[in-house]
Amino acid sequence: MTALLATTTSLTAVDRCDRCGAQAYIRVVLSEGSDLLFCAHHGRQYELKLREIATEFHDETNRLAGTPASASADER
Repeated sequence: MTALLATTTSLTAVDRCDRCGAQAYIRVVLSEGSDLLFCAHHGRQYELKLREIATEFHDETNRLAGTPASASADER
């Protein structure tokens, strides 16, 4: 995967954290072109070290805030 592809491709529900298997919200692209995927928790846990080695740090954790509930107001 190239850095360009990582930038233009949003993470989806099928993208899983390489550490725990949860849904990935962070993609880290390394200099040789490979990438690592992390959930919000593990991405934040390793962020400082990852930023030192990454050519790109793509963070979509903002999608976690404000996610609408699937139940309607009268079903809650």
